[in-house]
Amino acid sequence: MLASKALHIVFVISWFAGLFYLPRIFVNLAMVPAGSAAERERLLLMAHKLYRFMTPLGILAVSLGLWLWFGYGFTGGWLHAKTLLVVGLIVYHLYCGQLLRRFARGENTRSHTWYRFFNEIPVLVLFVVVFLVVLKPF
Repeated sequence: MLASKALHIVFVISWFAGLFYLPRIFVNLAMVPAGSAAERERLLLMAHKLYRFMTPLGILAVSLGLWLWFGYGFTGGWLHAKTLLVVGLIVYHLYCGQLLRRFARGENTRSHTWYRFFNEIPVLVLFVVVFLVVLKPF
C-alpha cells in the first residue's frame, strides 16, 4: 500500500504542475500582440504538448486514488469532500483543454487578467485537499 500511496502522490504532484503551468501559458497567449504569429505558435505548441503530457498523469493520479480508496477501504467524510474537489479539478482540466482549443482557433475572448485569476483555482484546491488529507477533520 505504501508504494501505491507514493505513486499516487508523485502523479498528483506531476498533474498539479501542469494545472499550475498551463493557465500561465494562457496568460502569455492572451498578451501576445496581434502581429506576433511566431510567438503565438510557440506558446500554442508548448500548451498542446503540456496538455498531452499532463492528461495521462491526471488519469493515473485519479485511478490510483480510487484504487487506494476502494482497495484499502479508506473512509470518512473528508474523503468525500476530497473526491468532490478532485471532480472539480477534472472539470478544470477539461475546461483548460477547451480554452486551449479556443486559443488554437483564435477565438479567445478573455483578458490576461482573467487568466491570472483562473490560474489560482488549483492552488486553492490543493491547499484544501492537503488539509483534508492530513487533518481528516470529519
